[in-house]
Amino acid sequence: MESGEYEEGMVIEFSANGNSMKATDVQAKLDEGNIQEAESSLREGLSLNFEEARALLGKLEYQRGNLEGALRVFDGIDLQAAIERLQPSLAEKTPSRKGRSRSDSQHTVSQHAASLVLDAIYLKSKSLQKLGRLTEAASECKNVLDAVEKIFHQGIHDAQVDGRLQETVSQAVELLPELWKQAGYYHEAVSAYRRALLSQWNLDNDCCARIQKGFAVFLLYSGVEAGPPSLGVQVEGSYVPKNNLEEAILLLMILLRKLSLGKTKCDPSLMEHLTFALSLCNQTSVLAKQLEEIMPGVYHRVDRWNSLALCYSGAGHNNEALNLLRKSLHKHERPDELTALLLAAKTCSEDSHVAAEGVGYAQRAISSAQGMDEHLKGVGLRLLGLCLGKQATVSSSDFERSRLQSEALKALNEAIALEQNNLDLIFELGVQYAEHRNLNAALRYAKQFIDRTGGSIIKGWRLLALVLSAQQRYSEAHVVTDAALDETAKWEQGPLLRLKAKLKISQSLPMDAIETYRYLLALVQAQRKSFGPLRISNQVEDDKVDEFEVWHGLSDLYSSLSHWKDAEICLSKASELKRHSAETLHTEGVILEGRGQIQEALAAYIDALLLEPYYVPCKILIAALLSKMGSVALPVARSLLSDALRIDPNNRKAWYYLGMIHRDDGRIADAIDCFQAASMLEESDPIESFSSIL
Repeated sequence: MESGEYEEGMVIEFSANGNSMKATDVQAKLDEGNIQEAESSLREGLSLNFEEARALLGKLEYQRGNLEGALRVFDGIDLQAAIERLQPSLAEKTPSRKGRSRSDSQHTVSQHAASLVLDAIYLKSKSLQKLGRLTEAASECKNVLDAVEKIFHQGIHDAQVDGRLQETVSQAVELLPELWKQAGYYHEAVSAYRRALLSQWNLDNDCCARIQKGFAVFLLYSGVEAGPPSLGVQVEGSYVPKNNLEEAILLLMILLRKLSLGKTKCDPSLMEHLTFALSLCNQTSVLAKQLEEIMPGVYHRVDRWNSLALCYSGAGHNNEALNLLRKSLHKHERPDELTALLLAAKTCSEDSHVAAEGVGYAQRAISSAQGMDEHLKGVGLRLLGLCLGKQATVSSSDFERSRLQSEALKALNEAIALEQNNLDLIFELGVQYAEHRNLNAALRYAKQFIDRTGGSIIKGWRLLALVLSAQQRYSEAHVVTDAALDETAKWEQGPLLRLKAKLKISQSLPMDAIETYRYLLALVQAQRKSFGPLRISNQVEDDKVDEFEVWHGLSDLYSSLSHWKDAEICLSKASELKRHSAETLHTEGVILEGRGQIQEALAAYIDALLLEPYYVPCKILIAALLSKMGSVALPVARSLLSDALRIDPNNRKAWYYLGMIHRDDGRIADAIDCFQAASMLEESDPIESFSSIL
């Protein structure tokens, strides 16, 4: 049974059951408003029942654009009666596939009838949608799917239905969630999406992919919490998403797998949505893996390198990111691409050993920031300042270090002139001034940062407390820390509690410091249990404290109190968390030295330097021990301290011990200069390094 023959989008002839008739006769009766006569004409001319005739008439009206007329015709169809007639014949399977039996013929006719009636209800839903009656449209579309489930109890399987019926079912499955969304019934839309994907509709790959993508986009951007799927559709032992984000990521990764297997059409927006989703949960390393698996040709190689570099940078794999950016910025690729230059400069600004390379990238970025990209010049100047500051820390001469520090401050001040509302820049200027011991300027920028952010960002409070501690205003720093704790959520209090413990130590309140450390330890362990294995170690956030740091801090505190047994217990806990660490070897040496085991302590310090050659505390302690071994060892001790001051010129202990060595060596004037430097630094020494908050 055919619904009609078409010419330029219009029906010109109806045919069914071996009969045919001109559409013009039916159209004339419809134009006169004689629906009953048009229906009778079709029933008699084509041997149709009431529902089938109405379905054809409604489809004709819909295709003519007469939506109100189509609805009047469709309203006369009794869907339940049609289902009852169709259900037995379609539910029964044909006994044999050999030849074409009578039951095969009946089955085919029933399918045509089902297709005609269900198509009519689907078109009724579309008519209602176009007329803005969205809730009614969704209800009618749902009726189509309910009818299919009643007719096909086990779902629709391959080769079970004809093309027209399958097309109607696929269209209805895809339309229903869209109608619920348009009507504002978002939870019904979620149910419709899950019904579409979990029931047996025999959808083709492209249709299924469109539904999966639509659901993923809805989960990501709708703001509606979908909740986990109902228990009835969960398979024991299978993965069940816990929230919108997990479900969206799962859908998008399934779609990308289909794409890689060639089962769906290429859709670049899938990676854009997955990038957004994985970035929200800091899983950029997973995103990198997905980018690597995409077939060549989908993205230009330079675009892929840049995207991978961004992913690796977000995951903390800076070396991998920088290697990719070097390839991207090669003279034979895209040497002047501004975003890649800025990312390369940012990556280099975090490592003093490649900071000089970063200076070059930043300068090229500033030169490239022309025309429409001129607004990024401030970003380039900021990164130039950060790279110069990092480069200064590994400079081989005092003159060079001073020059680089001055250039760094100059670049940052030029940047702030262009980007006066850049909060990160305000904060970084505060840190730079603090490291140069210009504490008044640092205090001004720290207060400005807190005022601009409303105290909502923890690192602003930390900078203010550290500057106050460097000014020996410990009681005020304590008040600031307590105020910050009151403004901060429980899970984010770790760095502030560590700061509070160190303030207690500076105020000669060690027992209060121990109590603070115990509370901090309980908080960190509770965090570890809450976040579980999903938290990636190289993506530790600014507002978190590592458990290793707490145990190590306690060990240092007990060592300063000469509680060697307690110090050893805490150190063993720290060593379990990080087996090979310069910090733990340093503390082990302090404990051994405190117990009088000088050679063992010296061995521990040397082991720490073998692990981390630039670890300043161990250089100082080795020099201090060597200075007590007679004049023969003084040159070695002096060399170690000079090297320590090259790495950290603001280390007061290094200046103090160097002064002691000069005194013992008879260089009284040099000793006085060193002691004076140590005294000046002690007056402006923070309880924690300023660079620790960058």
